[in-house]
Amino acid sequence: MGYYDEHYDYGKENPERKPRGGYFLASLLGAVIGAAIIFFAIPFLIRQDWFPFPQDDASVTENAGSGGTINRSVSVDVNTDITKAVEKVSDTVVGITNIQNSDIWLDSQPGGTGSGVIYKKAGGKAYIVTNYHVVEGANRLEVTLPDETKLAARLVGSDMWTDLAVVEVDGSKIKNVAEFGNSDKLKLGEPVIAIGNPLGLNFAGSVTQGIISGINRTVPLDFNGDGVPDWNAEVIQTDAAINPGNSGGALANISGQVVGINSMKIAQEEVEGIGFAIPINSVIPIIEDIEKYGEVKRPYMGVQLQDISEIPVYYQERMLKLPRDVHYGLVIVDVVPNSPADKAGLRRYDVIVKLDGKEVKGLIDLRKHLYVEKEIGDKMTVGFYREGKYREVTLTLSEESL
Repeated sequence: MGYYDEHYDYGKENPERKPRGGYFLASLLGAVIGAAIIFFAIPFLIRQDWFPFPQDDASVTENAGSGGTINRSVSVDVNTDITKAVEKVSDTVVGITNIQNSDIWLDSQPGGTGSGVIYKKAGGKAYIVTNYHVVEGANRLEVTLPDETKLAARLVGSDMWTDLAVVEVDGSKIKNVAEFGNSDKLKLGEPVIAIGNPLGLNFAGSVTQGIISGINRTVPLDFNGDGVPDWNAEVIQTDAAINPGNSGGALANISGQVVGINSMKIAQEEVEGIGFAIPINSVIPIIEDIEKYGEVKRPYMGVQLQDISEIPVYYQERMLKLPRDVHYGLVIVDVVPNSPADKAGLRRYDVIVKLDGKEVKGLIDLRKHLYVEKEIGDKMTVGFYREGKYREVTLTLSEESL
């Protein structure tokens, strides 16, 4: 009685051998022992060296307060890939102030501000890459370093088509220059960091984190405000926050290498997290040209053009005598004397439809082919219609004479 018999058949009635009080006493005794173990073990479990989560260089200071209460002050040295990358590149990102007033009293008022990246030191000078629209129209430029030191700056040159510019300052105050990465190796979802001065110098050195949302994106740009795109910018898309003032700042990878120059964002109420940066591999040849020549040297045809879509169908058929199945191309409005086009025999009212065998739908196609795929001195085959007949000529591209 009062014990468990493994041979007992509980399917039969046997009140004389059925255990009754043994279970209750055993359960009660077990509960008391368990509670005692937990009570005495808690102080040891919560000690720092028993804490089950890893701590980075953590130090604990204990002070006995009133009533014997122990106050713990924990200091944690956070050191991650993100913080390392920010530390590496942040000293190379500067503020750029565009001063357009020539009056000494008006100069004291805040001007337009943007960002820039120090990428080179040579000959006692430091060179900073930024956006064309950051320095556009400036009478004077001023650079603000991360330690708030202000330096007078000189515009070396700029390029509207790529929205890039180079600014020069005294290099004696500059300690670090940015390391460029390889934007051709970027992957979708790769983490990136945007560093710049959103909304002005009060928020200088702001850091936002995101990912690569898109590669080889195309964004139409309208430079003259006529509602017709003049250029398609090829950019990197990111969801890292890019706000006014971030323009010209760094888009860096997790290694702290600059992979893009922040340029623009889609600013619509219903849109969030769509920003763009110019790939650094596209930036490098542009800033090298600007350093060397003060501008970007591009091949030149010597023609003034108009999109065929802007010409009424009546004139397309009667004056230009285009075949009815041709609804694209560029009409030559004027030919510059002694230019490559003139020397090749192109004339007014010729309709260009191909360059090197590739169809040309409009001005953007022509500029892309000319500015991206060709160089000064290259030969280029132009396919065109004249008086209703398709012809081809080959011209040698030259440098535009100013």
